[in-house]
Amino acid sequence: MVTILLKEGCGIRSISRILLISKNTVLSRILKISSKIRRPLFFNLGCKFEVDELWTFIGNKNKMTWVTYAIERETRGVIDFFVGTKSKKNIKPLMDKVLALQPTRIYTDRLNIYPPLIPKEIHRVFNYCTNIIERKNLTLRTHIKRLSRRTICYTRKQEYLEAHLKIYFWG
Repeated sequence: MVTILLKEGCGIRSISRILLISKNTVLSRILKISSKIRRPLFFNLGCKFEVDELWTFIGNKNKMTWVTYAIERETRGVIDFFVGTKSKKNIKPLMDKVLALQPTRIYTDRLNIYPPLIPKEIHRVFNYCTNIIERKNLTLRTHIKRLSRRTICYTRKQEYLEAHLKIYFWG
């Protein structure tokens, strides 16, 4: 029930009120559920991928953090994601997972972190070629309150955000 309410855009306190349980119980259930979820294995080689990032806050409105993730264009499935600062060192493991799938193309925005991480032959930077992942960003912001741009909701701990994203993407 918690997973359904999370996917429908309910916040922690809303779920707490609906299920008549404490918010700490909701948070512990989210962590427990997400610990059982494994990233799905993706075996299709030679696909096209899109990589993008969106920002949110952890702890308070002064601690901005980034959610970077990759999707396969045809199935729109999330390959993997990373929560943290936007740096080459942090994004490299995500890009290595995508590159291990021998992509024919990887589409990104104009962020200067990507060119050193992606071979020139397969990297494309076009505004219109990241439409799928940009649409997914809007859907994420709509369904997960803590990712909204103008909100009073934010994540208190990074592990809760990662758990919520695991449930949303693969649960």
